[in-house]
Amino acid sequence: MLVLAAVAVIAGLTFRDYGLGWDDYTHAEYADLLLRMFGSGFKDTAALSFANLYMYGGGFDMVAALLHKVMPIELFETRRLVGAIVGVIGLAVTWRLARRIGGPLAGLAALLLLALCPIFYGHMFMNPKDAPFAVAMIILMLGLVRLAEEYPQPSPRTILIVGLGAGLSIGTRILGGLSLVYAMIGFMPLFLEELRIEGTREAIRRFAHVVYVLLPGLVVGYLIMGLIWPWSIMEPGNPFEALTYFSHFFEKPWKEMFDGALVSVPDMPWSYLPTLFALQLPEVMLVLTIGAVIGTFVILPRREVPARRKTILLMLTLAATLPLVIAMVKRPALYNGIRHFVFVIPPMAVLGGVAFAWTMERLRANHRAWQPVVLATFCFGLALPLAEMIRLHPYQYTHFNHVAGTVRGADDRFMLDYWGLALKQASDELREQLIERQEVPPRNRKWKVAVCGPQRPAQVALGPDFTIGWDSNAADFAMTLGEFYCKGLTAPVMVEIKRDDVVFARVYDIRGRSISSLLSIPAP
Repeated sequence: MLVLAAVAVIAGLTFRDYGLGWDDYTHAEYADLLLRMFGSGFKDTAALSFANLYMYGGGFDMVAALLHKVMPIELFETRRLVGAIVGVIGLAVTWRLARRIGGPLAGLAALLLLALCPIFYGHMFMNPKDAPFAVAMIILMLGLVRLAEEYPQPSPRTILIVGLGAGLSIGTRILGGLSLVYAMIGFMPLFLEELRIEGTREAIRRFAHVVYVLLPGLVVGYLIMGLIWPWSIMEPGNPFEALTYFSHFFEKPWKEMFDGALVSVPDMPWSYLPTLFALQLPEVMLVLTIGAVIGTFVILPRREVPARRKTILLMLTLAATLPLVIAMVKRPALYNGIRHFVFVIPPMAVLGGVAFAWTMERLRANHRAWQPVVLATFCFGLALPLAEMIRLHPYQYTHFNHVAGTVRGADDRFMLDYWGLALKQASDELREQLIERQEVPPRNRKWKVAVCGPQRPAQVALGPDFTIGWDSNAADFAMTLGEFYCKGLTAPVMVEIKRDDVVFARVYDIRGRSISSLLSIPAP
């Protein structure tokens, strides 16, 4: 509880530090359209054809838009705050799930692993799809674990949690349907034991009974899905249409930096995800998760291990690894690091917490003298990402671990601030400098800023006294991200945003200079 309280307090004090990403403004527009549709009694249906966002749920966006109406803070600050609240809920559910499986120590360890995972922590503030989806999926996993424990007589609370998790996850991203695969494969050990002990007929009867009592929960889930993703229930086949749509790349391809080379996003190698997970997750989480996955497959053939235990650990292992395996085999378009796969990190944290608690219990029984050593190693492993999170703030999502050489070692080989969050801090410092210098824009016009990166975040951060555009020839200042596609200019640097000696953004004074382009490569 102290850990959760500490995270909540820190998030409440710092949520305003996080800038807008590429998609924030569009998601805010989507929320307005959804609320307008509900308010008009479904007469205004513009939300059902808006960009491609109608194929995603808009639950997070609508909650943020509604809270903005009653909260005395700006819209995008409200979105950052709601993201923090959703993230803390995810931390709490992860703690409860690990505690249920492995006891109090497992719960605490899993909570610490997830709270000190810079990728999860950073994304929860500003990622309107992937972070809420990760929280919805761990809620569903809690329901599935309870279902395995209570099989074949699930309690009403378990039925409700399964329905809530299913509705929220599928209603956020159609990829939530993967949970059905986790459940079907994961329940095999339990069902096979039922066949062996109860006989075929009784085992099938019990299974049918569980499906029957789950129906009210699934109805609740369907209604929740329809509430946050209205397009999904307009036609029965719409969810399948979304699945087909997102299984193929749907935008004009561009190139991103991976392992020091520019690679077209539809042509990323199979090693993309395993490489980035290995280099971006904290070392202690990687070691414990790998140990837990290996341990799961070791216990599956052992008859002395209860079938319920096998089912629970197998579901968690599938939740943590199966999406990555599918992506490595199918090789869809991959981009923006591992943000689309943030949802596998909470089950990884649960597995890691259970593995740590199991290790400490075994040492207590057999090698008690080693317990302090393992505990100290665990604490040191947590201190490493904590130090990086403090140093990178508010760009925790760009974290690379010490295996990669931190962000300093990764800067020339991988993309860091692909969301463009640093433009907020660069914009704030540009405004402060102009005020300090008592400079005013030329007569009868605003300051002109050419931006290499997402323009909407810069416009929101700079405010109404600035005009944002691509044209660097007519601009007063150039604001560029420190990514490979932005040029380094030979002009006076007014603002430089750095972390660990890595440039995240710069603002140049280009008045009186002729700058043909801010891009170092041709536009896609």
